[in-house]
Amino acid sequence: MFIIVGLGNPGKEYEGTRHNVGFEVIDRIAEKYNIAVDGKKHRALIGKGMIGGQKVILAKPQTYMNLSGESVRSLLDYYKVDETEELLVIYDDISLENGQIRIRAKGSAGGHNGIKNIIAHLNGQVFPRIKVGVGEKPPRYDLADYVLGHFSKAEQELMEEGYDHALHAAEQIIDGEITAAMNEYNRKKKEV
Repeated sequence: MFIIVGLGNPGKEYEGTRHNVGFEVIDRIAEKYNIAVDGKKHRALIGKGMIGGQKVILAKPQTYMNLSGESVRSLLDYYKVDETEELLVIYDDISLENGQIRIRAKGSAGGHNGIKNIIAHLNGQVFPRIKVGVGEKPPRYDLADYVLGHFSKAEQELMEEGYDHALHAAEQIIDGEITAAMNEYNRKKKEV
C-alpha cells in the first residue's frame, strides 16, 4: 500500500493558494483515478483506490500545514506502511519556479514548516517527496502572506503544467521508478 499525502490548509479561504499545491495535486490524482477523497480519518480527508495495480491512500491533512506530521504519523501507524518506501509527500517550494517540480527520496525540511513537523513526528527525513515550485518570494514580502497568496493568471497556467508533472511523477514513484522520475524532472529547465 502507498500513502500519498498532499500538504495544504483546510478551509475555503486557503483554496488555490501557493501553500495548497499539495492538495491541488491530490485532487488531480483523485480525479484521474476516480478516487473520492471524502473520508475523515487520521485528522485528514482520505480516499482509497488503485493506481497501476497498487493500493493507494490519498490524504489531505486537515491539521493546518504546521501540524501535518500529526496526521501523517497517524496514517502510517494505522496502515503499517514503511515511510521510506510507501509514503509520498507533495508540497509547495518557494525555491523553485512556478510549476517546476523536484523529486527527492529524502532530505531536510528546507525551511518548510509542514515538512519540519512531519520529520519531527517520523523521527527521520528519509521519505520520498515531490516539491512543486510556487516561485520565489518577492523582496520585502512577508513569507506567510506570500505562501497564503493566490497565483496570477500567468502563474496559474505554469502551475497547471506543474500539477500534471507532479501527477506523472507520483505514478512513476508508486511504480517503483523514483530514479526515473528524478532523471526526468530534476533537470534544470533549458532557457528558450
